[in-house]
Amino acid sequence: MSRNSKEIEGLTLLGKKNTEIPADYSPEVLETFVNMHQENDYFVKFNCPEFTSLCPITGQPDFATIYISYVPAERMVESKSLKLYLFSYRNHGDFHEDCVNKIMKDLINLMDPKYIEVWGKFLPRGGISIDPYCNYGKPGTKWEQVAWDRLTKHDMYPEKVDSR
Repeated sequence: MSRNSKEIEGLTLLGKKNTEIPADYSPEVLETFVNMHQENDYFVKFNCPEFTSLCPITGQPDFATIYISYVPAERMVESKSLKLYLFSYRNHGDFHEDCVNKIMKDLINLMDPKYIEVWGKFLPRGGISIDPYCNYGKPGTKWEQVAWDRLTKHDMYPEKVDSR
């Protein structure tokens, strides 16, 4: 089954050469396309090992791997736009917890997924790593309970961290 022009309407970045890189936080670069398998519940996972942002107090860089997992409904995020969006944090000052919650909320506003979770695994600075996790399940659906269950059991078996 191939995509028709209506299903990919609005994608302006994919395949474009000389793409402009956002200088600061830019949720407006995010684009979506139609989920062609709406009858299925399935996870889409993005692993973003080169995420950077700035500490809003010191201006020092923070480095992380950001994991985004979601169960799509009608729309899905286009990966090139997601890369540009995540890159837009590079010069943006926000605490770790704010970054992961903003990412999740921006993707909810963009796609209205059935379920989504965002986990930031930040490298240590000052001897401490911070790994914020947030999730959301669409209210009134089975995914609302899934979100609660995953949140309450999220870190039952924490990883062994030596120096990451």
